[in-house]
Amino acid sequence: MSLNDQASADRAHIAFFGLRNAGKSSVVNAVTSQQLSLVSDTPGTTTDPVRKAMEILPAGPVVVIDTPGIDDVGELGEQRVKRALDTINQTDVAVLIADGTLGLRDGDRELISAFEKKNIPYIVAYNKVDLPEFSKQEFANNEIAVSAKTGKNIKALRELIAALAKGEGNDKRICADLIKPGDVVVLVTPIDAAAPKGRLILPQQQTLRDILDANAISLVTRETELPGALKALAKPPKLVITDSQAFGRVSRDVPPEILLTSFSILFARYKGDLAEAVRGAAMLDKLSDGDRVLISEGCTHHRQCGDIGTEKLPKWIREYTNKQLEFSFTSGGEFPDDLSEYALVVHCGGCMLNEREMKSRVRRCIDSGTPITNYGIAIAQIHGILRRSLEPFPEILSLLD
Repeated sequence: MSLNDQASADRAHIAFFGLRNAGKSSVVNAVTSQQLSLVSDTPGTTTDPVRKAMEILPAGPVVVIDTPGIDDVGELGEQRVKRALDTINQTDVAVLIADGTLGLRDGDRELISAFEKKNIPYIVAYNKVDLPEFSKQEFANNEIAVSAKTGKNIKALRELIAALAKGEGNDKRICADLIKPGDVVVLVTPIDAAAPKGRLILPQQQTLRDILDANAISLVTRETELPGALKALAKPPKLVITDSQAFGRVSRDVPPEILLTSFSILFARYKGDLAEAVRGAAMLDKLSDGDRVLISEGCTHHRQCGDIGTEKLPKWIREYTNKQLEFSFTSGGEFPDDLSEYALVVHCGGCMLNEREMKSRVRRCIDSGTPITNYGIAIAQIHGILRRSLEPFPEILSLLD
């Protein structure tokens, strides 16, 4: 698979962790064969997680992340440590770089404990094997001695990373398991002020590619042309997939015998927890005056007039509940550690987040006792078509009974 074949959110995220001056950034540069991170003898050179989508043979397309040392000090140091630890939530394979002349220290052991708690496969690479002070002799299967300076065992470290990254590969499909070769699938993609110029957004692109890979037939149309598109087909489509904000109009135009769902719902199944999102939608009927609702997006696009997250959803939720609610908003990598103040979290489909990060957010909500749903499911509930939008997923539909 080439570099351009896979979106960053679907690549294995390989993150390097360690204490300051263990040679972490030097090992990252050696593994990637490029100067990805600045290297210095000064402690704390890496001040923010540095990430790059690239290919590492034999692992293939990955996202490499170099994190700050988790023993950084001072007010800024504490913030750097927090960002490093936050990175664990999106890590598919962790590489702990330990100073081989000192062995494992308390901070290293705390990182290993965090990896194991979150079931993240990890490697311990003892750096500086070229120095006479290096003394470790025996190594577990997930341990290796390396030298960033001489390149000793760097190739072997790449192979260890590749083996774990392959095990983390995502073989799930967005919608291909719902259709057969030759089936017709209609994609409804509104073009409004918030739509990017000259292109489709990532969920639409990825869904379109998944349909093509399934040897099915795709038809892409705006919601305004949907009735004409349906009439032009020689046979009814197997499935209609719509942008969530057009759910109401599309549900009226698509005959009830044709399966209908949304990109957002498909992505909740693809990399989140669709069942939990459906359960969370029930909270829309239980909200009270003064409740706080968090609306969270995984991307950081420029917000325009009519933005679905900050304008349309709050308006629809207020109208649906007829309650005086307070709304908070996060985007990109921002997501609260403490969710107890929120009565409900409404999350986007998470197309810009990897699966581990999306599921980590769902788990944080569950642990806080805060219901979580997503855009498409919330909008389907508001329009009274949630049951219909879940008909392609009988095992999930039963949750509404």
